[in-house]
Amino acid sequence: MKNLKRLGLQALAFGFFFTVLLIGAAGAQAACPAIVLSRDGTPISYEVHGAGEPTLVFVHGWSCDARYWREQVPRFSKRHRVVTIDLAGHGHSGMGRANYTMASFGEDVKAVTEAVGSRTVILVGHSMGGTVIAEAARLMPDRVIGLVGVDTLENVEYPMTREELEAMVAPFEKDFVSGCRQFVGEMMAPGSDPRLREWILADMSSAPPAVAMSAMREMLSQYVSGEAARVFESLSIPVITVNGGLWPIDYAANRRHMFSYDAIVLQKADHFLMLNRPREFNRALEKAIVKLTKRKGQ
Repeated sequence: MKNLKRLGLQALAFGFFFTVLLIGAAGAQAACPAIVLSRDGTPISYEVHGAGEPTLVFVHGWSCDARYWREQVPRFSKRHRVVTIDLAGHGHSGMGRANYTMASFGEDVKAVTEAVGSRTVILVGHSMGGTVIAEAARLMPDRVIGLVGVDTLENVEYPMTREELEAMVAPFEKDFVSGCRQFVGEMMAPGSDPRLREWILADMSSAPPAVAMSAMREMLSQYVSGEAARVFESLSIPVITVNGGLWPIDYAANRRHMFSYDAIVLQKADHFLMLNRPREFNRALEKAIVKLTKRKGQ
């Protein structure tokens, strides 16, 4: 009898252990990176976590990648399908382009969104990603119900001159690593976590210079040409930004071009607020998502 009881307990334990392994394997499989080809054939890496509509597609900024959303994925994947993407030339995606334009990045987001099969989507874009998600929304008017910019789009009418553009890129062209560290360092609060600060500086300054410089020139050129504002004029969806307090927002300028615009400002937060102020940022992002979803009647 004792042997039978022992065998029964062992079988129960084995069954529990095997079930845990299966659940873990399923979870790992769900988060396994996938690849889809963008319009020009460039392989684009992405991951899908969780389930639930609307789907949230997170788009990183200049010289970053999907890892910069690591504080958001666990929370938002509990109620939404969460998609993180590496734009071309970033992270694990392909690097074969001659020019890394905002429009081509928009095609990357479109390819991933269509591969996932989501019909109701909110695009979330950090920094340069704010312009990218506008380009992507223009390509998917039947899927995207709203945009959330993260410390971006303070003034889409900013009148940049060609001389200003050249002055901005000059330090990078002279010495990319030191130029990048100086540029990025000025966007972080002095009291931020020193380990996180150094990780961001080291990571972004290790980006492929050719990709980074092409993307920066293309992004800034949209402010010279006025395309930074015009890209929003064909969109009939609301835009909400979650911004730090480093730069003032020109609400009137944005509203002249956007279907609707509002902002949530986290005072004294810096450019990487989703990493160094994650709790406050996540609450603000949740507020923006709820507002966009209610407007669409989801």
